[in-house]
Order: sequence, then structure tokens, then C-alpha cells
Amino acid sequence: MTRRGRYPAEMRKRAVRLLGEHEGEYASKWAASTSLAEKCGTTAEMLRKWVRAAEADGTVRRER
Repeated sequence: MTRRGRYPAEMRKRAVRLLGEHEGEYASKWAASTSLAEKCGTTAEMLRKWVRAAEADGTVRRER
């Protein structure tokens, strides 16, 4: 059984997708995360964790 988090799964997926789409518009990935997280009502660290989890399960491909 999985633990239900504070944020709905759809919101997490959308935030990760938006970060991937708009990352190039910022000076760094952290700057993009900070800006987007504020708009989504979460923290940049939480968004970073969602991205790492999506990369681990193959939902999002890792940029190099």
C-alpha cells in the first residue's frame, strides 16, 4: 500500500512536466525549480525530489 501524500499525483506530474518544459528559460535548474515551486504552492526541494523520483521510475528522462 502506498502512502498518500499532501499533493495530488496529477499536480506532481504537472509540476515535473512544466519544469522540464521551462527549464531552459532560467539560468539554472534550481532557479527554474524555485520559480515554478512558488507558483505551484510547494518548495523547490520538494519539486527536486519529485523530479528525481520521476527520473528513477522512467517517467522523465534525465538531461545531461
